[in-house]
Amino acid sequence: MTAVRRAAAPLLLAALALLLGAAQAHATGYRYWSFWERSGGRWTYATQGPSTVRPEDGSVQGFRFAVSADSADASRPRGTADFTSICAGTPAKSGTKRVALVLDFGTPADAPSGETPPAPRTACARVFADATTAEALASVAKPLRYDTRALLCAISGYPEKGCGEQVSTARKDGAAERTDGAAQEKNAAAQTEKGPDSGPALGLPIGVAVVALLAGAAVWQARRRRDGAG
Repeated sequence: MTAVRRAAAPLLLAALALLLGAAQAHATGYRYWSFWERSGGRWTYATQGPSTVRPEDGSVQGFRFAVSADSADASRPRGTADFTSICAGTPAKSGTKRVALVLDFGTPADAPSGETPPAPRTACARVFADATTAEALASVAKPLRYDTRALLCAISGYPEKGCGEQVSTARKDGAAERTDGAAQEKNAAAQTEKGPDSGPALGLPIGVAVVALLAGAAVWQARRRRDGAG
């Protein structure tokens, strides 16, 4: 059995390396608007959706369009996010509050096919005191687009179509090549709690079968060598 184990080990390790490489090369993500809150000079992924969050006067909120697997992988809004500078031209007014918004439309690599992301921008929304982030956003970044589940799909008309669709990410030489997949139920931009989750890949059961096949081949080969030596 020692010879069998020695013969099988290199093949098993090679098979596992191939499986891990394939899993990394073909990850699953989602194309969506993620929602962020600025606190202590840092962005934090929002735990509630923009339709339920009621920011205080002086708050900084951000939105970023990108492809990501979940909240841990989501891209943060880029650029500076200082309330004083964003709302410098919007004076305070009794009965209202001011919310600084950072709108990052993402990169061409994350854009749907045929669309070009607008340049990132900031806006200061002055809204009534009890307004939600969604209402603040609507006051400065129309048109907004939602799907039938009230999930945020587009800000200022971008993107023109699609809403949280699944994207297959193939990495080659450090570059990402993204291809649209079927629309999924999950869209972290509506962001009731977390970003979208990715499910198990079909390659896993196939990979297990490959490992088993290689192990069997190694056992057979080792036995042939032993019998030949005998």
